[in-house]
Amino acid sequence: MEAAQEPRWLDDDQTQTWLALTGMMMRLPTALGAQLQRDAGLSHFEYQVLAGLSMSPERTLRMSVLAGFAEGSLSRLSQVVARLEKRGWVRRTPDPADGRYTLAILTDAGWDKVVATAPGHVAEVQRLIFDALTKAQQRQLGEIGRRIVAKIDPGDPCITGRLP
Repeated sequence: MEAAQEPRWLDDDQTQTWLALTGMMMRLPTALGAQLQRDAGLSHFEYQVLAGLSMSPERTLRMSVLAGFAEGSLSRLSQVVARLEKRGWVRRTPDPADGRYTLAILTDAGWDKVVATAPGHVAEVQRLIFDALTKAQQRQLGEIGRRIVAKIDPGDPCITGRLP
């Protein structure tokens, strides 16, 4: 019988880094969501859905791809897209290439909403993240983020720079 291997505990520096990272991961979406809600009446997830569609060819994605991009389940995405449809920002249609799939399409009104919302969102991202860092730290943060995401999902659009 093999002896149990001792866990690789974090050292003091790693612990401090981990606490800073988890604090950022927990607080940043809330802070960005508060700005989006206040200024645009959107949740952070709703904005991610609209932004994902706005960056896609013909402003169209399969719901399953959009769920992956927005980091949500298909069920959650369906509920959010239903709300966005009621506002006239998104519409759904069967995928003509394969009727088993549903396409989400950003409408012209949805595009206008993204265009109106993006400046405030980008200003908040600038304020909360980039204003706090030097140019060198910004580059380091980008590299660190890409390395960590690559360990989790090498095909993630955040690394590849394109949606599937």
